Amino acid sequence: MSKIFKLESVSQFNTQRGQRTLHPLVSVLDQSKSSPIKGARFVSDLYIIFLKEVKCQELKYGRNHYDYQDGTLLFIAPGQVFGFDDDEKMFQPTGWVLLFHPDLIRGTSLGRTIKDYGFFSYDVNEALHLSEHERGTILESFSKIKFELEHAIDKHSKLLVISNIELFLNYCVRFYDRQFITRDNIHKDILTKFEIALDDFFKSDDPQVVGLPSVRFFAEKLNLSPNYFGDLVKKESGKSAQEHIQDKLVAVAKERVLGSNKTISEIAYEIGFKYPSHFTRLFKQQVGESPLNFRLSSN
Repeated sequence: MSKIFKLESVSQFNTQRGQRTLHPLVSVLDQSKSSPIKGARFVSDLYIIFLKEVKCQELKYGRNHYDYQDGTLLFIAPGQVFGFDDDEKMFQPTGWVLLFHPDLIRGTSLGRTIKDYGFFSYDVNEALHLSEHERGTILESFSKIKFELEHAIDKHSKLLVISNIELFLNYCVRFYDRQFITRDNIHKDILTKFEIALDDFFKSDDPQVVGLPSVRFFAEKLNLSPNYFGDLVKKESGKSAQEHIQDKLVAVAKERVLGSNKTISEIAYEIGFKYPSHFTRLFKQQVGESPLNFRLSSN
């Protein structure tokens, strides 16, 4: 396995590409002006967004070709690994890149909300595929940030840079919403598979082995990242993936409370609860009465 290098600063990234550093905490680069770089893998301390200039028919989304051909946005958060396994092979970077250090936004409104932009945790095959019009909007955002970095620094500079980054990220939220809609058939299929996976889980012995299932558990079953899966389910159904899991859990619990002579504790263990008291508490919160009273009143 290739060695993983640490990317600690904006200037380190820029220097590798032979470009100037205009600000120590943020940069926008036209990569066509970068020097060729050696292939390597990095773990980043930075937020990095690549606008890849690729013909998307050459790439695939799962088993399907990308449906936009004017660029792809890839989002990398601090702590994530990116790069290429072809060590020492030289290649020419293309497209654009926006990168910033967490210190730039620390203590700002964006610093408080950056975790809400879930696409920083999406997998590479869940990248944002841009239409020509959307690509123009993204390049305009990059241009505004670049303009502020090239402008003489004054008391407004930091606020304007951060505001434009925030605006750019909010456009990305809008464009991902569009992507969820334009891939509607794919996503409906995933929701169907999610429901089947829920059924299969509670019909099996998995609850006694795994315990209560998580969103991550089902995302991995469907070969999606947890954040992308959660956002997709919420956009498509109006309910979170966790709400779907809880609804199914309560439905299974009600069925078993009424449909068997097992004790409440036995049912609790059977569907994944470690402690029967936790099962009773959840059941009462969702149904309005305890499992035992629910059984007695129904009888």
